Parts: sequence; C-alpha cells; structure tokens
Amino acid sequence: MFEDLLGEASDTAPDSAPSAQDDAQPEARDEALSNVDSLIALLDRWVEHGWLRALDRALAVFLHREVGDASPLLLLAAALASHQLGRGHVCLDLAATLAAPDLALSLPPEGDDLSDPPPLPGDVLAGLDLVTWRAALDHPPLVADGRDDQPGNTPLVKFESPDSTRLYLRRYWQYEQDIRHHISARLDTSDAPCRRTALPHDGADRRPDNATDPADAPCGRTALPHDGTDRHPDNATDPANAPCGRTALPHDGADRRPDNATDTADAPCGRTALPHDGADRRPDNVTSTTTLAAALDSLFPAPPTGPGPDWQKAACALATRSRFAVITGGPGTGKTTTVVKLLALLQALAMGEGQRPLRIHLAAPTGKAAARLNESIADQVARLDLTGLSDAPETLRSAIPQQVTTLHRLLGSRPDTRHFRHHAGNPLPLDALVIDEASMVDIEMMAAVLTAMPPRARLVLLGDKDQLASVEAGAVLGDLCQRAEGGHYTPATCDWLESVIGTPIPEKHRDADGQPLDQAIAMLRVSHRFDAKSGIGQLAEAVNRPLGVGHDHKEKKRAVREIFGTDGKSRYADIARLALADADDTAFDRLVVNGNPAGFINNGEGRHDRRGELIAPPRGYAHYLEVMQAARPTQPFFGEGEARQPYDDWARQILAAHGHFQLLCALRKGPWGIEGLNPRIGRALRRASWLKASDLELEQGWFEGRPVLVTRNDYGLRLMNGDIGITLGVPEARSETEPPGRTLLRVAFPASDGSGDIKWVLPSRLQAVETVFAMTVHKSQGSEFTHTALLLPDAPNPILTRELVYTGITRARDWLTVVETGRGMLDEAVTREVVRVSGLIRQSVR
Repeated sequence: MFEDLLGEASDTAPDSAPSAQDDAQPEARDEALSNVDSLIALLDRWVEHGWLRALDRALAVFLHREVGDASPLLLLAAALASHQLGRGHVCLDLAATLAAPDLALSLPPEGDDLSDPPPLPGDVLAGLDLVTWRAALDHPPLVADGRDDQPGNTPLVKFESPDSTRLYLRRYWQYEQDIRHHISARLDTSDAPCRRTALPHDGADRRPDNATDPADAPCGRTALPHDGTDRHPDNATDPANAPCGRTALPHDGADRRPDNATDTADAPCGRTALPHDGADRRPDNVTSTTTLAAALDSLFPAPPTGPGPDWQKAACALATRSRFAVITGGPGTGKTTTVVKLLALLQALAMGEGQRPLRIHLAAPTGKAAARLNESIADQVARLDLTGLSDAPETLRSAIPQQVTTLHRLLGSRPDTRHFRHHAGNPLPLDALVIDEASMVDIEMMAAVLTAMPPRARLVLLGDKDQLASVEAGAVLGDLCQRAEGGHYTPATCDWLESVIGTPIPEKHRDADGQPLDQAIAMLRVSHRFDAKSGIGQLAEAVNRPLGVGHDHKEKKRAVREIFGTDGKSRYADIARLALADADDTAFDRLVVNGNPAGFINNGEGRHDRRGELIAPPRGYAHYLEVMQAARPTQPFFGEGEARQPYDDWARQILAAHGHFQLLCALRKGPWGIEGLNPRIGRALRRASWLKASDLELEQGWFEGRPVLVTRNDYGLRLMNGDIGITLGVPEARSETEPPGRTLLRVAFPASDGSGDIKWVLPSRLQAVETVFAMTVHKSQGSEFTHTALLLPDAPNPILTRELVYTGITRARDWLTVVETGRGMLDEAVTREVVRVSGLIRQSVR
C-alpha cells in the first residue's frame, strides 16, 4: 500500500510569494493546524461536503500512522497534492495555492447555498507564508528533494526552483522524469555510435546507487522498472548476440554480458532487439537531402497556396529528422493527411535502401478515436498517389499501416494492475509509433508509452494542442506545444528545411535561441475545412485567441460577440445562437427534435460546401428516428450472414443519420448536465411521437431508438470507450422457416475497423453504457457531427473554460448552435483558461 501511494516533487516559489488571504479568519488556521486530530476532523468535513475525495483524506491518515511526527501542515499539503490529481494537476504548487487557496479544493459553483460550511482553505491558510510552508516539508522520512542525486523512495517529493515550489506524489514525479528523459534522448539528431540519453537539466544522476558507471555501461539503457525487477522475457535473445542496451541491468548492477560479448564501445548505442528480418534500423536522418527533397516533392507536388511554406510538407520533413516529433493543428488543417504522407515517406525511404518495411503501429487513446482514424486512414491511403515515390507503388501502399488500436491494447493491459505487458524490459516490437488525439493522453499513459518504446524507434504525436486535456492528470501535448505558435526554429533548422521543402521559413518563426524541442514540433496553420465565410472557423479562432498583450478580456468578448452580431443573430450562415428564456423554454425542444433550422440564416437552405455540393439543412434527433421507422426491413426474420444484410443496411443508415446531430454539454449532474438532459430530450421526442418509451424506461431502461455510449473498454465484445450504438427492435425469428415471433431489442454498433460492418449486441451483455442524447464535451473528443449543439450551463462553473468551448465548437462540421441557459456564460467561458500545474516544461526538455 505504501508503494501505491508513492508520489512526486515540487518547485519552490520566491520567498516574496504572497501568503494566503489576509482577510481570512486566522482562528480557523490556528484551530485546524494546531494538531493532527483537528486537521483530520477538518478533512472529514471537506469530504462530507464533496470538496475533497475520501482517498485524499486517507493518504493524510496513512502518512500520520506511518510517521507520527509529521506536522499538520505537511499532512495538509499531502492531502491537497493528492486532490490535485483528481482535478487534472500533476502536483501542488505551493505559491499558487497561497495566492488562491480556495482553488485547491473542488468547491461548488458560485451561488450554491451551503448550510453550515466548514472553513475554506483560505481560512485555514490565512497568514501562512511560503517560507513557513516550505519548512514544514523539510521532513526526510516522508519528503525527498527532487534535486538530489538520489531522491530515495519517500512517498512525497518536493522540487524547489527559483520561481516555484511543487509537491508531488512520487509516482507522478517519476512520470515527469521518465517523459523528460526519454524525449530528451529522442531529440538527439546525431548518428553517433554511442550516445547516452540526456540527464534531466538539473544535472542529477537518476541511476540507482549500484548502477554501472556510464563510462563503462552499455549506452542508451532505459531506466529500471520502478520496482527494480528485471522485466526481460524468458525468450529474450542471448546478450552475447544482442546489441547493447536491450534491457535494464539487473537490480544488483552486475554486468551480465558473457566473456565473448561485443565491447560496448563498438556496439550501436541503445539498439533494441533486432527486427525479425535482421535489418539495421538506422535513423532516417542518414537519408541524403536530395533524396528526401525528391520524395517530399512527389508527395506534395502542388506549390503552397498562400504565403509561407507548405506546413504539411514541413511537418513531414521535421518528423524524419529525429526519433520524436509532434504535429499539431486545429480542425481541418490536415493532420491525418500529413501523417498518411509521413507513413508513406518513412516506408519509401526504408524500402528504397533495400530494407524490409518498417514495423509501424498506429494508436489512439480511445476506441472511438481509433475507429475514426481507421476510417480516415483507409480512405486516404487508397487515394494516395505513390507513383513518383516508388517503382512499385502498390507494394509501398500495402506497407502503409491502416489498422489503429488503443494504447491500452498496444501496451498490453493486465487485469488488476496498472502495469503493462510491454515496458523497458520488454519493449514494443516496432520501429515507429504514431499516436493520434495525443491531447487526450494523460501523463501516466505517456510515461508508459515512452518507457516501452525501443530506444531507436520513432514516436510521432498527432493532435490539437488547444483541445481539452486528458481527463486524468497532466496535459502533456499542451505542455510540449507551449511554444508551437511561434515556431522558434534555429537558423540551422531553417536552412535544412528550406533545402528539403524548397521554401524559406518566415522570419517570425525563426529563433536563434530555439530549443531542441522546438525543432521537433510542427504546427499546421491553414484550415482546409473552414474558410473566411465559415462562422464555425471564425468563432473557433476568436475563442482560441490567447489572452495577452493586445488581447484582454474585453477584446476577446467583443470578438466573439461580433461573430454573432449585436442583435444576437449570427452574421454567418453556419452558426446560430439560442438563448433560452428559462428552463422550460420550448425552443430547446425544437432544437433537439428538428435542429431548429429557423435559427439559421435562410432556414439553413441553399448552402454549398467548398466543392460546390449542396449542404443539407440542420437536423435534430428526429432525423435518425425517422430513418429508423421509414427504412425498417420487411423481412420477418433476423438471419445470419447474408440473410441479415437487410438489417445491417438498416442499422448502417440509422447510425449515419444519428451522426447528423449531437447535443454537447459541460456537466454531468444537474438539469443542464447529461443526467438531467437525457430524460428531458427523451420526453421531448416522445411528445413529438418519435419515441414510445415510458418515463421509467427513459430514466433507466431500454427502448427502441435509445442511443448508448460505451463508457469502458470491453475487449470481450470488442467495444471501446466512446463507441456509440443505437438500440433497435429486430424479429426473434432466426430463419424464414420459424414462425413470426416477438420483437427483441439489440444494440447496433459500427465495427471499429472502418469496414462498415455492423456488430449486434444484446442489451444484457452491455455492462458499461449510458444514454447519449446529451454527451459531455470531454466524451466528444475524437468525434465529429454534422450539426453540433453546444449547451452552456446557467451558472459559472470551474469546468467552463476556453478549451471546453473550443473543443465543443470544433466538433461541428457543417452547423453549430450555441445554447445559453444563463446570461453571459459564453463570455465567462472564453476568458477562463485551463491551467494544469506540472513541471514538465518548467524543467525544460533539452
């Protein structure tokens, strides 16, 4: 249990950092922090009110039980550090907590009536200064200093720097170290025969006490598993025949190489087990500039359509330059197109050198994201012109991977443990890995991926840096892409890019002091989905505009209002704003039933897409229910194989029609959360005669037409978190020889492999699903809907942020309706930004 609670480090802020509010009640602090019993009593009250998790309180009790002299102030810091993980933060920033103490807990929205509330953090920390709190953390049995060469195995780690003090649970501190360490190693673009990975910038040597000296050890060795065990599989290749650095040294530090082992000075550095074909997977940076430029010209034959370079072409070039790359961009900027061309490029370069095709894997955080990428890649690979890239284009095409899996499945989930089958001692058998929707990857998963990567394999992250971060702790993609907007490419990188893509990099993206991480990040800057006439694109840009010099709160609110017009009516044909008068406003029913086309210019009629094709008017949920009723097969039995084809075709039409509209909301609970909205929408559809379900069925039962969202991976049914299915009535009879019988409910899901097949599942077999007339914005990531309605709550809430609104807006393809249930909520949201506390970039990746 003690190991499970291990945590991480913190960064110190200046001694002049503010203390907690001076106007708070010092009596509350004196009482709560006077002894441990008083502190635990306070934590109990916070748990009762839902401000703190029971887990956080349990950690404080556990630490007190194990180390009796821990002060109340230290135990309070530990409980708050634990609580931050549930709120998405990796650690507790002490200075930030003193500046705004009440933000450290999950307090209810403003305006909620609280009866007999306990003291707030601002009351408890009143008058406390950073020096005093720092001193309370000086407790070696419980808190290690993350700057030490040997930070030990204490459950907490603090990290002090000139501008901050952070307190981590050790495990999360270790995740940060692992990510920083592995990315630093992969950013090395040199082809030196033996190159150790870069140490963390603080200079600390993270090797265990008994580790072999780096000068004598095989190069590129990854960190030991956290429990120190040797993970390499029983069938591992004999070290005598293996390149150096295959697995971590045994925990006793002994050199296990036999007498005839190759000397590490002559061995290739950090190479993992050879691919099964024995090919030498040298980095692609050995490819000549001329060869790379010709390959890129073949993939991108058209010159840039606007000023500046073709950023898709530049992204492909940069991704060949090191073993780590990030490609980020907003909706419609061509991230999937770019990665498909990158995959073709990597395979063409490898196969052109006479090697076997690279083993490239594609993965995504969720099943829904994986299925969507499956469909996109399969379509684009089929249409990709490879004639100028290879003498055998179809052979090259067949070498481009098209199957996407989830990260959990890729790493090999193991029941009842957070450890995976693949790790440092048993790395993934691949040469390159591409992760889509990387903004959804939390810090724990990213550390697991990097640790399991073979040292010389390539990792490419793909995603929108401005979308909502992962549900779990960390915002890894956002942290890595903090400087992506500015480019910050060094003169050497700019010269190299110009030589391979044929166009210069604009001066505003050049930086003589650019960091190594900057050189591995490419931002796609041109939207091919939204043009200047698109309100969706204009609104997304206005919402996403960062606050800073020249962009204050008032300016941002004004920019958003101008898009909708001063009278509340949109200036653009593809967006509408719906302000509900009250909770019973029937305009909401009209929206969810028929899409409220009257809210759009010209009732949504007469619009054409960029290819000149007519766009269907906005629709609501009645559309898929109409298809369900009108296209029902007349065949009186539900057969197998080809005999089931009429029902498969029917389900396929319904699922496609369901994707025409989706209501998104910010909250789960309350009348404007999914728990209140789902039955309300069901009742509205019933009143319109589209559903026949009872109130009880709408609340907790099964009924025909019920859309359901899978909330947990089910590998037995091959359903992934985020999959959406529709409940349909089918005949009980299984063949035409059986007499007609009753109708049974089955749930139709689209196959996740992009094949278009239908998977039919009995409701009784679905253990983790929920009705999805309304879906949270978090759950919508990785999805796209023809008409998206984004509903904002009626009162300020911490979850209502710029990133949430931006993510909701960019789920819309053709139509967007912004629904406000309370005045000023859109203004409130676009000026509040998500700030996730971590030390990943504060301790720069270099």
